Amino acid sequence: MTEVNIAEIAAHLFERDITDADVAVILGSGLGDFADSLTDRIDIPYSEISGMPEVTVTGHSGTVHYGNSGAKKVLAFGGRFHSYEGHDMDVSLCLVRIVHELGIKKLIISNAAGGVNGRLETGDLMLINDFMSPGYAYSYKGVPKSNVRYDIKPLRSKILKLAADSGIHLQHGTYFYVKGPTYETKAEVRAYRTMGADVVGMSTAPEMLEATRLGISCIGISLVTNMATGVNHQKLDHSDVKETAESRKEDFARFVNKLIQSGI
Repeated sequence: MTEVNIAEIAAHLFERDITDADVAVILGSGLGDFADSLTDRIDIPYSEISGMPEVTVTGHSGTVHYGNSGAKKVLAFGGRFHSYEGHDMDVSLCLVRIVHELGIKKLIISNAAGGVNGRLETGDLMLINDFMSPGYAYSYKGVPKSNVRYDIKPLRSKILKLAADSGIHLQHGTYFYVKGPTYETKAEVRAYRTMGADVVGMSTAPEMLEATRLGISCIGISLVTNMATGVNHQKLDHSDVKETAESRKEDFARFVNKLIQSGI
């Protein structure tokens, strides 16, 4: 599948009365339980939305959730489309483009990531200050990433203070995007760390770049679900991602709801 009809998908959501969301959220691997925190929620499987791609990755429900977080209306996507699944970038970025088509001005993007910096620990939540890539294409239709500047600095101190006031330990750092699907070698991890990376993952950076290009205010949050190869001696397995996400799902949901309700 190489084309996604964004207008068709948005029209379907409008028909289901999803018309006035204040914030959208893209939920990473194992973080879909955030939807349980929304009140007066409706759930729409992707399979019921004409033109929507199919989710194939474990830990992604493939469901649109629409409900309330306090006084704010929230549209949450329980599943994304990675380049490593064979999708063109047009497909990988379709959720951001749907958010734009619906006129939603704020977006929170989450992911499960591997920790590269030794100051991080498994289970940490990390605000994404910036992101980088070793050269993979991650912009839409050839838009040079140098033409788009993501800058969280105006919001960073407010977000960190909100987390601290809420009793949530929030790290902040740089996200390193790789296409995957693979766990990195020790040599790669050393290189990424030398380049300034704090976590590494296979999503989010393209979405954040596209959101910025479209004028959507965007916040990225990584959950460190494992330490990357060579940072410690633990063998890596996708089940660890799900286990860590399960252990931090309540803190993640509480923090995201705080972000939404604060209006940041």
